[in-house]
Amino acid sequence: MLWLLRTLFWLALWFVLLSLALVIIFRFVPVPVTATMLMDPNGFTQNWRSLSRIDRNMVAAVIGGEDGKFCEHNGFDREAIEQAFERNQQGGRIRGGSTISQQTAKNVFLWQGGGYFRKGLEAWFTLLIEQIWGKSRIMEVYLNVAETGIGTYGVEAGAQRYFDRSAADLTATQAARIAAALPLPKERSVVNPTGFTRRYGNTIAARIGVVERDGLAACVSE
Repeated sequence: MLWLLRTLFWLALWFVLLSLALVIIFRFVPVPVTATMLMDPNGFTQNWRSLSRIDRNMVAAVIGGEDGKFCEHNGFDREAIEQAFERNQQGGRIRGGSTISQQTAKNVFLWQGGGYFRKGLEAWFTLLIEQIWGKSRIMEVYLNVAETGIGTYGVEAGAQRYFDRSAADLTATQAARIAAALPLPKERSVVNPTGFTRRYGNTIAARIGVVERDGLAACVSE
């Protein structure tokens, strides 16, 4: 029994040290690849861009569409989590209450899919990046690793694919359409959206001005 406890202790210690090392490294170094990219049967395209080379409309669009309290929370939005839990109890499509910070932690360090074990790891990495990276770096990494289409990762690759322009030159409407597709990038059309995706994109486009006016993106500096 003692050997088992020692083994678990050393495994836990090595995990903590390794996770800390990775988070510190990616605080300064672009994330070259993620598990999701490697497991994508369509291959992947990603073009890393610094936050200063991504249009401010894109930052406001993802905050308006994905996480309006991004600058307020410490990585977790308790109210959104509780609301998601209540909706899921009613059945239908499972919905999460993940923040941009949680999505970034999952995308960079873990794999897609659910399960309490993975969610626990996600919480650990979310705490680390909130403390070590800060909001601007979290946003920069998120915008570079989020899946924006089939085999397409990051807003630069998405902007090139859908609009034949750099992410530095996106209009509010274009940024909103990319943001509207983020939850289900393989199923939602960016170029010619219809139905819910089109309506949601229009809603996000309208929110961009609100995000900037109300300082909801104030914690994100280029």
